[in-house]
Amino acid sequence: MDEILTALGEQHAELANLLAGLDEVDWKQPSRCEGWSVADVVLHLAQTDEMAIASVEGRFLEYLEQAARDLGAGASVDEGADLMVARERGQPGAAVRDRWQRRADELRERIASADPGLRVTWVAGEISARTLATTRVAETWIHAGDVAAAFGEAPSDTDRLWHIARLAWRTLPYAFSVGGQEMAGPVAFELTSASGEEWQFAPDTEAVTTIRGPAFDLCLVAARRVEPSETALSGEGPDATAVLELVRTYA
Repeated sequence: MDEILTALGEQHAELANLLAGLDEVDWKQPSRCEGWSVADVVLHLAQTDEMAIASVEGRFLEYLEQAARDLGAGASVDEGADLMVARERGQPGAAVRDRWQRRADELRERIASADPGLRVTWVAGEISARTLATTRVAETWIHAGDVAAAFGEAPSDTDRLWHIARLAWRTLPYAFSVGGQEMAGPVAFELTSASGEEWQFAPDTEAVTTIRGPAFDLCLVAARRVEPSETALSGEGPDATAVLELVRTYA
């Protein structure tokens, strides 16, 4: 758990550095998230960190009930998130940043003090507290990239992506289920980090499909920020195309 909490802390620090010194004009800049400003992205992270805290504290359903009050119907997770942001949109950027920072710090504290074997309720069902922390690394990295793009900067390519790539690999059955498809068999990832290190994620039995390429590209595809055809990723096996179409690191 210490390793993933360190990665989460580093990812929070990266976003905090991006937000430091922004003025109100900067906060209103359009982010890489269509229809969302920089402030909207950070507000969303604050809201979802609050939801994660509720999950660790065993009050996830209570949080959802309260959050949905007077919100209107959302047909999907994305639509629900958009409605939540719209309800609180318009606050000063500094207030949004401070709210997110408080919740991010609190989330790390809550997970650090939790039982290592704790199972928690999350959007996609019951998961471990460790997996919840990993999803927060992934989402914070995605949205830090959305903020960076508002100012002409690229998403970070660091060793923290190992956790995100592993999450993408481990949750492939869920991704296929959401996409209404069945996997032909086990899948392996053979990825290369920015430093040139080889990262292999392989099943216990022989893989029938293998995806290869830069870990950075895989994480961007799993975040739905680039199309697979725009990357250096390649695959072989019966599910190669489907994996790159369906892989995801979010609910």
